[in-house]
Amino acid sequence: MQAQDYNQAKWAIGSRLPHITEEQIESAFNQGEIIRTHLMRPTWHFVSADDIYWMLELTAPQIKSATKSRHRDLGLTETILKKSREILIRTLEGNQALTREELKPFFNRDGINTDEQRFPHIMLDAEINGLVCSGVMKGKKQTFALLNERVPQKRTLTKDEALSKLAKIYFTSHGPATLPDFIWWSGLPVTEARKALEMNKSTLISETIGTETYWFEDSIKPASTPPDSVYLLPAFDEYLISYKNRSAAITADHHKKAISNNGIFWPVIVVNGQISGVWKRTLKKDQVLIELDHFRPHNKKEMQLINHAADKYGYFSGMKAEVIF
Repeated sequence: MQAQDYNQAKWAIGSRLPHITEEQIESAFNQGEIIRTHLMRPTWHFVSADDIYWMLELTAPQIKSATKSRHRDLGLTETILKKSREILIRTLEGNQALTREELKPFFNRDGINTDEQRFPHIMLDAEINGLVCSGVMKGKKQTFALLNERVPQKRTLTKDEALSKLAKIYFTSHGPATLPDFIWWSGLPVTEARKALEMNKSTLISETIGTETYWFEDSIKPASTPPDSVYLLPAFDEYLISYKNRSAAITADHHKKAISNNGIFWPVIVVNGQISGVWKRTLKKDQVLIELDHFRPHNKKEMQLINHAADKYGYFSGMKAEVIF
């Protein structure tokens, strides 16, 4: 699950798990049940401790290939990156968890320049090499820790097993979806993504609409009359970001209102599967204000469901929610 915005990503989990609270998710994160690291495209993702090693092994080669030219531009040679990994092991071993600000002096002291985006790329290299990942929170600040100390039990798969599993995860949780959607989401090369889908076709069914073939779990049965539904989804939510083609959920007229030209995804209001507005939260002492910006008028029943969705977020955050239309 994409997670570059840590607080929003917690709600991405919370919106899918009834009766769970932000405090419970934070606890699972601090205990190492949920790990935050760079995977796939790459960007920050939440991943379960059970899955992190095989997912890293599968997707890291593509990330390394994609970052080579940027590392060359930044002067990050393999010698520098190897020395950086050694510094991280020496600094973090013994279950240490340090913030960016706390880590930088150790590199600078050993003559490694961390300016001009070098530090994020040094840490990205360490993450995709399975050396570091997220550590426990320090107040509201993220930390880094050694992966083998956070997740000592290493679960690995063969490459074919990993390809098959990743495709199964995607099409059973995101379907109906196309092969181009899966390629975008996973960051895999086209040949590997196609192979992964082929491995799962016997357990999936498909529908072709126009020139696109959509794959999904064969146990899914469409409801004759789907119930009305409203969700307040977080920024960068999988509902939008995990598809190359998002036209089923959002119209061209509204696209720029929910997704900026430089790839920022705003928190969205989803009414009966369609993006019908955006929202933002403001935290007070014991209250969360939820301000709505509608793309179209909502009827009375939809407004009631929006209020109900806001109450769910209030329960999740442990605060009383107040909706501002």
